[in-house]
Amino acid sequence: MKLDFEVIIIGAGVAGMTAALYLKRANISCLLLEKEMPGGQINRTAAIENYPGMKNITGPELAENMLSQIQALHIDYQYGDVISLSKKDDIQIVHTNTKDYTCHYIIIASGRAPKKLQVENEEQLTGRGISWCAICDGPLYKGKDVCVVGGGNAAVEEAIYLSNICNSVTLIVRSDHLKAQKHLIDTLNQKQNIQILYEKVVQKFTSEDNRLDKVIIEDRNTNHIEEIPCQGTFIYIGQIPNTSFITEKKMLDDTGYLIADQNQETNQPNIFACGDVVKKNLYQIVTATAEGAVAANTIINRIGNRKEGGSYAR
Repeated sequence: MKLDFEVIIIGAGVAGMTAALYLKRANISCLLLEKEMPGGQINRTAAIENYPGMKNITGPELAENMLSQIQALHIDYQYGDVISLSKKDDIQIVHTNTKDYTCHYIIIASGRAPKKLQVENEEQLTGRGISWCAICDGPLYKGKDVCVVGGGNAAVEEAIYLSNICNSVTLIVRSDHLKAQKHLIDTLNQKQNIQILYEKVVQKFTSEDNRLDKVIIEDRNTNHIEEIPCQGTFIYIGQIPNTSFITEKKMLDDTGYLIADQNQETNQPNIFACGDVVKKNLYQIVTATAEGAVAANTIINRIGNRKEGGSYAR
C-alpha cells in the first residue's frame, strides 16, 4: 500500500500545529487535517493573558501567528472531516469525508466542542441569535442586549468582552455562585451593564421573524418562569471531546476522552493524542503545546531508531 505521509495529525489547534512544527523541522513528512479553522478553540478566546512571553494576545491572533509558521515551513494542510481510522499491516489509514490518507503514525489533536443546552429552539436559532463564540459573533450585537449562559471562566470572560460591545449583558448561572477565577469575577463586578441571575435554568428560546427574541428561564428553587428579551445568547456550559470517529472504544475513558501515556501514546501502537481531546487535569494552551511537542518528539525518536535498525513497535 502506498504511503502518503509518515505522520498524519488530526486537528490544527495549538497542539496539532505544534506537533507539525516539530515534525517538519526534523524533516519528517506530515499532514495537518482540519475540519474547521486553524487554531481550534483559541479562536473563541477574546484575551489570552497566561501564555508565557505574551502579556496579552487574542486567540485569533495567536492562531494566525502559529498558522504563519506552518505556512513558512510549507507543511501540508488539508481541510477534511475524519470519519474513522483503520489499519492494514503496519499502515494506518485515516478515512475522511473526501478521501483516505495513509501513514505510519497518527497524532489525534481533534480538541473539544462546546456543549449545547439541548432545549427547545436551540438548533433552529443557531446562527440566528444563538452562538458559542463571542469573539466571532459579538460584533454583530453591538449596542444590543445579550445573554451569556454559564458560570465558569469562559462564560465570565466572554460576558466581560461582550459588555464592551453590547448595551447590556445578562449572565445566567445555574448554581448559586460563579466558578471563575477571582480576578475575572473582580473585573465582572466592576461592569455596570452586566446583570447576574443565579440559580436559573434555560428552558427554551423563542423567536420573532426567525430570529431570537427571548430566553425563557426557570428559577431552580421556586420554579418561577421568567422571560428575558434579548437579541443574542452565548452559551458556555462546558466542552465535549471530538472523538466520534474513534471506533476502538478502549482508547477512551467513560466520558469520551482519549487516554494517553507520558509519551502521549494511546493504547493503540503508533497512535498518539494531545491537547484538549486527552483526559487530564489541566486544559490550557501551554499544556496543549507541550503535549504536541512530546508526541512529535516520541515519533521523531522512533523513526530514528527504526532507520538505525532498531525496533520502533511498542
